[in-house]
Amino acid sequence: MRFQLDGLLDPQGLDNLLEDLLSSEAEWRPGQESAGWHARGVKHNRQLDRGSPLHQRLAAGVIATLEAHPLLQAAALPVRIHGLLFSRCEPGEGYGRHVDNAFMAGGRADVSFTLFLQDPNAYSGGGLMLESPAGEEEVRLAAGSAIVYPSTLLHRVAPVTGGERFVAVGWIQSRVRDAEQRELLFDLDTARRQLFQREGKSEAFDLISRSYSNLLRRWGD
Repeated sequence: MRFQLDGLLDPQGLDNLLEDLLSSEAEWRPGQESAGWHARGVKHNRQLDRGSPLHQRLAAGVIATLEAHPLLQAAALPVRIHGLLFSRCEPGEGYGRHVDNAFMAGGRADVSFTLFLQDPNAYSGGGLMLESPAGEEEVRLAAGSAIVYPSTLLHRVAPVTGGERFVAVGWIQSRVRDAEQRELLFDLDTARRQLFQREGKSEAFDLISRSYSNLLRRWGD
């Protein structure tokens, strides 16, 4: 299951983040340094130095915002959000077709996310291309919004043809590894919440809650 987090960052927070990324304090490193051996040849971008105090401060703020989002909690069932990177692409740069590593330094990668830090009109090209049996889907979201999708998908970033593309990307280790199982749990949780809003605590609510909890107990790590 893939889903959007619209307006994850408010305009003021977004402006402050971009100002920091464009400041003289920001040190940008070649993106190949964080790529797996099979992806280094197709990764052409720059990333904020993950060892810098600036990165640690900005990443902590983004992760805290993600952790507080109720849709992310319900749909991704995060154990931890990790590996966050700030990426910058100039014209001619992008990231060829690849699949994310199963394990990152911070944990298992079950769910991936891309948080867009600029308005789509600020750059051309640079679409996030997600593969599915129906073909490729291009994702270019409003500044401050994020797309969340299973880490099992093949995907790429089309070359930027004008302007600069700034995004934050990262990974989630979920309580439930399997994407289809997470989707079933999310549907059950959504249904019981809607039922509770309409009718309060009822026999039907209790039965759905029992199924949700027991499936989470069965499927969860």
